[in-house]
Amino acid sequence: MPNQVQALVVGAGISGLASAFALQKSGILTIAVDSAARPGGVIHSVKREGYLLECGPQSFSGNSAVTSISSDLGLQSERLLADPKAPRYVLINGKLQLVPMGPGMLASTLLSGGTRLALLRDMFGKSTPPEPDESVAGFVRRKFSATLLDRLVGPFVSGIYAGDPEKLSLRAAFPILYAAEKNSGSVIRGALKIMKARKAAAGEAPREKATLQTFQDGNESLIEALAERLGNSLYCNVEVLSLQALDPAAEPTAPRFRATLRTPKGEEVIEAERLILAVPTNVAGKLLAPLHADFESPFCGMEYAGIAVVSLGYRKEDVAHALDGFGFLVPRSAGLAILGTVWNSSLFPGRAPDGQALLTSFVGGATNPGTLKQSPEELLAQVHEELTPLLGIRKEAVFRNVTVWPRAIPQYNVGHTARLAAIEKLRGNFPGLYIAGNFWNGPAIGTCIEQALKVANEIRVSFAN
Repeated sequence: MPNQVQALVVGAGISGLASAFALQKSGILTIAVDSAARPGGVIHSVKREGYLLECGPQSFSGNSAVTSISSDLGLQSERLLADPKAPRYVLINGKLQLVPMGPGMLASTLLSGGTRLALLRDMFGKSTPPEPDESVAGFVRRKFSATLLDRLVGPFVSGIYAGDPEKLSLRAAFPILYAAEKNSGSVIRGALKIMKARKAAAGEAPREKATLQTFQDGNESLIEALAERLGNSLYCNVEVLSLQALDPAAEPTAPRFRATLRTPKGEEVIEAERLILAVPTNVAGKLLAPLHADFESPFCGMEYAGIAVVSLGYRKEDVAHALDGFGFLVPRSAGLAILGTVWNSSLFPGRAPDGQALLTSFVGGATNPGTLKQSPEELLAQVHEELTPLLGIRKEAVFRNVTVWPRAIPQYNVGHTARLAAIEKLRGNFPGLYIAGNFWNGPAIGTCIEQALKVANEIRVSFAN
């Protein structure tokens, strides 16, 4: 390992890997380190017994950043796109009910009469979001109805954040909705105006549709390709023990940070002109506290939701449901442990052996953290028991797998934007310090890549100047 680099990236999840790759591509001498034995964080694909399962995120939405990095890595031909018209379901009164997309939603029995009237009031009326922050639940009740919160918004929040809508911040988790109401006095009118402005800004350039996708060999293909490109610039099993800020008045090309590392060969020290922290918030807070004590509070004030990813394989002949779609989400009022279930083998080919189906369910989250205290066998049994009446399952699963992530998804709870603002203000005292990660602009893979590439570009520009 070199003792001096232009850029040091701490953390080799998707954010750290993407930023390190972009820096390396720009000709900036960069290394990335991670305390884990393998890169990728929660992105982990496993092949076993003819199944290809995802132990973390099941897929990702396309955007220009995903397309760009996939193209650079030669992965474009390996992408698999889910059918955007595939049905989606939500559990209502013990049965899976189809969720209509587009204008058809207005006629759906999922919406109460009061919700439809509220939508009309929003379309033609005017309102102002409260300050300084508002929960998603508070927003939906204020603007629409408790029924919409329970049947659609709550399950949707669970599907993205595994979060509690009573705690989740609207402006942090769904900034478009907040901006729409604030700028236009109407969520619907404002959202339409934002979409029109984005379309105009894009001009004639082709726009990437946010279609769910993965790769032929799973999401981890992206991690493996990034790691291969980084080569000897990526070091796993390396923990950053401490960080020190060096003299900011030194020459522009002089190192600004010193890191003490624990490596398999013992302690080492490395100096860097630029530093990117792409680690969980508790780790970032601990590392940055010696630079300024005020770093610790906003970082450590961010909560995480734990998730158990339970994958079950069944013979198709033992499942009465056609499994024709993406899967389903579960309102908390249903009283089930399952937050939602993805029908993997219906979305993408090669996920299960012929004649079999792979179903992945998510348990835990911010609303039911105690579930994760159960053993893997108990989690498997509970998920099978809950799926059985919903899908008409007649026999036991022929394939089973459980992966538990105690700190899976950061929670963009009320006050999140204020915490990020505090971090940004402190960061201004340390030129050359950058932050990346799934707690910044969104937890989705595509959003993380987008933010990581933005950070890498800021560093590239800083060197050019």
